[in-house]
Amino acid sequence: MWYRRRWEEGLLVHLHYGQERLRETGAASEREKPCPAARSRIYACYHIALFSYLTAKGYRVVIINPLLISNFVKLQLRKTKTDKKDALTIAQFLMLKREALEEHPSCSADMMELRDLARRRERLTDQVTKLKGNMKRILSVTFPELEHLTGVFAKSILQLLVRFPSAEALRNANVDEVASIVVPRSWGRKSRAWVETLMATASSSIGVSGPAKELVLKQDAAQLLYIEEQIKEVTKLLMSLCTERMNKDIEILTSLQGIGASTALQFLIEMGGDIRLYKNDKKLIAAAGLDPSTYQSGTYEGKSRISKRGNRHLRRVIWLMAKNTIFSNDLFRSYFYKRRREGLPYKMAVLATAHKLIRVIFSMLVHQTYFKEGRK
Repeated sequence: MWYRRRWEEGLLVHLHYGQERLRETGAASEREKPCPAARSRIYACYHIALFSYLTAKGYRVVIINPLLISNFVKLQLRKTKTDKKDALTIAQFLMLKREALEEHPSCSADMMELRDLARRRERLTDQVTKLKGNMKRILSVTFPELEHLTGVFAKSILQLLVRFPSAEALRNANVDEVASIVVPRSWGRKSRAWVETLMATASSSIGVSGPAKELVLKQDAAQLLYIEEQIKEVTKLLMSLCTERMNKDIEILTSLQGIGASTALQFLIEMGGDIRLYKNDKKLIAAAGLDPSTYQSGTYEGKSRISKRGNRHLRRVIWLMAKNTIFSNDLFRSYFYKRRREGLPYKMAVLATAHKLIRVIFSMLVHQTYFKEGRK
């Protein structure tokens, strides 16, 4: 059943089930007003279908974080929980907080598609990290010398490990067979002479093999190759779906040493695709949950921490950008060590650098200017 309440120029919709009733309600509203507004709470991913449907029908949609409604409900003394009561509570919240909600428009359906792809890429990258760690652990037992001889995660070596996952397996292999796997896939970096060196190293290896370890390593290598191809496919689609403004913003962000195209794209997607959605850099910092939260009462002052009341994916990419710029950029490196000399612990110094980075990025994107070393 749908519960709805009219509120001046808008339409409040609280969804439980029944798309037909929505169509009837929408048709009646269209006869009275050309483009009513619809508002709904987020229910994990279940709001997406409703959001897309209403947007396609021309409704102006505002999505409300359930945490706001939950805290608003706490203002009431009575503990009544019904569907009608929920709809009334949301309507009352909208009446009191309408101006604040209008300042934060919901992202478009296209931006939600980009966000899904960006988070898919993030999950795949996490899987790659775990697989690499597990493979290095097993190789330290089955073929410890390999890591000192070549890069373990080159495509040619991964193909080799799928076929010969241990030093013992390589001892029993034919040189021509190994060369046919390694040489064509190494783009000329590895010759037959290198293959012979590899075979000699395997013959004198102290590695200990076992059927379980070989099977796990073989499967991990094959899975890593497959996931890397998936990452390329997702990244290619992401780049193709970018708007013209986002492509310009990517160029601006990558002018800052330490930020690559993929990281810049993920940052832009997670923050909504347009810096104009935020009034100032503090709003962007708060959206990432990097704003400080303090607790003080009387003479007691609690330890300050970041609020984490924001987009965790955006928070993660900002943290990675801050660490990369500390490593690669003189301006942010000097600022980081300055804060360290002032007595800040490592993580707090990185956080302070992340705040400075956001201020710089916000200014660059608002004014559409490239980063120039030496500016402060």
